[in-house]
Amino acid sequence: MRVLIIEDDGQLAAYLAKAFGEVGALVEHAADGRDGLLQAAGGDYDVLVVDRMLPLLDGLGIVRTLRASGDKTPVLILSALGDVDDRVEGLRAGGDDYLVKPFAFSELHARVEALLRRAVPGDQPATRLVVADLEMDLLTREVVRAGERIALQPREFRLLEYLMRHAGQVVTRTMLLEQVWDYNFDPQTNVIDVHVSRLRGKIDKDFDPPLLQTVRGAGYVLRAA
Repeated sequence: MRVLIIEDDGQLAAYLAKAFGEVGALVEHAADGRDGLLQAAGGDYDVLVVDRMLPLLDGLGIVRTLRASGDKTPVLILSALGDVDDRVEGLRAGGDDYLVKPFAFSELHARVEALLRRAVPGDQPATRLVVADLEMDLLTREVVRAGERIALQPREFRLLEYLMRHAGQVVTRTMLLEQVWDYNFDPQTNVIDVHVSRLRGKIDKDFDPPLLQTVRGAGYVLRAA
């Protein structure tokens, strides 16, 4: 699951990024409405979590602009404004759900899952990823290859999700550090190689043909033979 959080409260954004990361989501963050709109319009996200009160462009402005352009990505609006009129305005602007602050992450996560279940096939990114005989269910967090269930740790799940979303493309270590580990430094660290090796042992060791390949001097690629 790819989540874009548009939130100007740095502490709350960091909390949400950590919490979503712990349930296996790939998270990106924008700190103001203008950057949030640019990222949302240019990205391939499963869901947007948008604060209503933002600098440069408010959350409802983001949603209205996206809907006017035909973008149907599910949007959950966060706001301290909780009156009935405020919630109605948010939904009529194009929001799919509206959650009042303060809130529990468990409720936010459940609401996001509900939005993904309601997404119309063909309108939104699929909740199941498939590469050859390897399948990943983004809602149940189950991974299966050739009918056999594979148990993954949360970081392994995020790593595999990113590789499957970019199947057939060479993914560099720097890209993985930024997108899976949220690091913006030290691309030479061996943490990538260690996790890739563990992941390969789970999805390829007892199966044929191998899907996860190392591209010497470049990175990794997940692809069918």
